[in-house]
Formats: sequence, structure tokens, C-alpha cells
Amino acid sequence: MIGKIIFNLIAFLLFTYIFIFKLIKKNDTTYLVVLISQAIGILLNFLQILFNVLNGLFFMCITYTLCIIIPGLVLLLEMKGINFSELLSVGASKIFIIFGNRKRAKDILTNLIIKYDKSYTGHKMLAEIYQEEGGMRKAIDEYVKVLDIRNNDYKSYFKISKLLNELDKKNEAIEMLTILSKKKPELYESNKMLGDLLIEKEKFKEAINVYIRAIKYNPENAELYYNLGIAYARTNEFSLAKDCFLKTVELDSNFYNAYYRLGQISLLYRDINEAEQYFTQSIYEETEKKSFYQLAKINMMKNDKARAVAFINRATEISNEFYEKALEEPIFFPIKNQIIKPKNDTQYIESQKEKNISDYLDNTYLLTEVLDKKKKNKNQKRKFNI
Repeated sequence: MIGKIIFNLIAFLLFTYIFIFKLIKKNDTTYLVVLISQAIGILLNFLQILFNVLNGLFFMCITYTLCIIIPGLVLLLEMKGINFSELLSVGASKIFIIFGNRKRAKDILTNLIIKYDKSYTGHKMLAEIYQEEGGMRKAIDEYVKVLDIRNNDYKSYFKISKLLNELDKKNEAIEMLTILSKKKPELYESNKMLGDLLIEKEKFKEAINVYIRAIKYNPENAELYYNLGIAYARTNEFSLAKDCFLKTVELDSNFYNAYYRLGQISLLYRDINEAEQYFTQSIYEETEKKSFYQLAKINMMKNDKARAVAFINRATEISNEFYEKALEEPIFFPIKNQIIKPKNDTQYIESQKEKNISDYLDNTYLLTEVLDKKKKNKNQKRKFNI
């Protein structure tokens, strides 16, 4: 009997404390879950006392769990700084997300952050939902609040940068990524994205510094060396660019774009045999049509018209673009009548970054070719005058 009295006293005190200091004072209806569980437990206890029913170990365990253990655990969690209301709201939101009800999950999380504006998990989950739904501006707002609460959340820094880039706010993205690279220089994704944006903005020297720093933490990453090679090439440091592209294919023998860049640089140095070797190695999907086109030009330089015709027709067969281009290219005038107009036009999508570096190296080659011809003409004139 004394045990029953003590049990009821503890249960009543817990119920009163949670009702006054949690439900009323905090104005948080989430605690109704705990109060309802306690009420059910107290009801079971009264039924056992008044009518001598629902006795036995099983019902006793249920009664103690509902009346004392559950509210006791809630208070213990909150003593350790864990917000029960937040925990329950986040758990419920995750369940709704699993079952595909994002709207209900958003409603729960919105109510949570209204009550607890400093809820790190609430803001972050809401940001992720907005991001997945395409609400990029709302997602950014929530990620900013996440950083206000926990400024060492580097993943949120990166996500904001990514969203800013998708909104075409390149400068703001660069600013965020620059801060992130100083705070966490070993993060590969942020360094790569920052370098790519700097190249896009034609800030090649800054991009070089970013890639060099990134390589210190990822020395076996072929893509970083490749991007560094692009940045060096755009600053006319062709020897350093070549070293980077060689390192790229050393780390990844299937990096076909790197072979293509090596072929272009070899042409700049007028080493057509080496260029031929690299362009042959670069034949694959998106580089395939360009590689065949370059090999056709090399064979024209070698005066091997039959091979040139074979290569140019393989290039034009892939893309109609190269058919038109070949007809206007002076080097192909001797075989112009043998170039076959393609029936189909199979396109491999090339990124803007790849197109820009291809065009730059091609244009640089054409410029140096013009300069070489002028130099030869001057030397011939001097010789004739003598």
C-alpha cells in the first residue's frame, strides 16, 4: 500500500511539473504527448486500485513506464541540454519525409523553429527540404540561420555556395567558398568548385593558388591536376600546363581530355609526332570528333592525304559542325572534294570550361602559326636583299 502511495505521489508531482513548467510556461503543446501518456498510466493505476483489475507484472510495467519512466527520461534529457520538443518534432518530420509527406514535415519543422528559433536541426532539415524542392532562396535563408547557430558547419557553407552558384550569383559564391577554403582548406569539393568559378571568371592566377593548395591535401586527385593545367595554360605557362596534364594521365590513364590538351600543347611546340600520339590516345566520346579532326590536320602536314581524308570523314560523320569547319579550313582545300557530308549528327555535350580551353589553345596555335609565317617571310626578304 505504501508503494502505491509513493508511486501516485511521484506520478502526480511529475505530471504537475511537466504541465506547469513545460506545457504552460514554455507554451509548448508537444508536451501533451507526455501528459497524455501519464494520464493513461494514472488511469490504469486507479483501475487497479478501485476495481482490482489489470493486475499482474505486465500491466504494472506499463503503468510505471507511462507514469514515471517516460516523463523521467524527458526531464533527464532536458537536464543534459537535449530539447525534448525538438527531438520529437525532428523525429516526426523524418517519418513524414520517409513516407513522402514533405508538406507535413515542413509544417512541423516550421512550428518548431517558431517556438525554438535556435533549433539547429530544425533549420537544417527545413533548408534541405527547400533545396530538394527547388526553393533555393528559402534554402539559403535557412542555411544562413544554421550558420548563425553553428558557424563551424562547413557543409552548410558549401551548400550555400552551391545554391548561390545555381542562382548565378557567382561573386557571392566565390566569396563564401573563399571563406570556407580558409577555414577548412582540405575540403576537396569546395576547393574544386572555387577553382572552377575562378576559371569561369578568368581569374586564373587565383585559381592556380586554389588548386595548388587543394593538391596538398589531395595529391592523388587527377582532376585537380587537370584543372591546374587548364589554369596554367590560360596564363600561357604551357610547360607547367603540360607537366600537370602528364601528371593527370599518370594518375588516371583514362582521362581523355588530358591527352587532348597534351596534343594541343605539342602542336604549340610544333612537335607533330608527339601531338599525333596524344590525339590518338584521346579518342573517346566527347573528345572523339575533335581528336579525329586534329589527326586529319596532322596528316595533311605530313602530306599523307589518304589518312587525312579517312580521319576528317570520321570527324564529320560524328558531327555536322566539323563538316562545315573542314570546308573552310585552308589546310583541307586539297582534299575538299573528298570530304563526305554526314547523314547523321551525333553530338557529345562539351562543358563550357572544356570548350573555352580548347578554343584558347587552338587560337594560340593559329596566332603562333601566323607569327611563324611572318618571321619566315622576313628572313626570306633579308636573304633576298643580301
